[in-house]
Amino acid sequence: MSDPRQGLTVTHRRYVPYGHAHYAGDLVDGAYVLAMFGDVATEVCIRTDGDEGLFASYSDVQFRAPVRAGDVLEATATVTRVGTRSRTLDFEARVVCRGRPDKGPSAAEALAEPIVVVTATGTVVVPPAGA
Repeated sequence: MSDPRQGLTVTHRRYVPYGHAHYAGDLVDGAYVLAMFGDVATEVCIRTDGDEGLFASYSDVQFRAPVRAGDVLEATATVTRVGTRSRTLDFEARVVCRGRPDKGPSAAEALAEPIVVVTATGTVVVPPAGA
């Protein structure tokens, strides 16, 4: 029998401010997306177990495309396995809007096709039921 928590998906969106650019070309470090994954994992734990839980580990992280200041990122976590106290989550971060400085200093556009920038698999742990 499948656990009803399996398959739960939570999504957050966030604008990437220029203050987070650390590299030429307004590039943002990968840790920014991993922090978003932590936030979305916290909401998953709250929804599934009524507790913020703790992030235990990543078993895989793939940086697939650059993140730039001015992007709007969408981070999604999906519960793929439910253990006694652990939950395995698949993560995906996508750029859904991107700045277009070639068209003007504040120009931007919503992308017709989001750009997958980071994928990951991680494990969170929650307190025992009833604790």
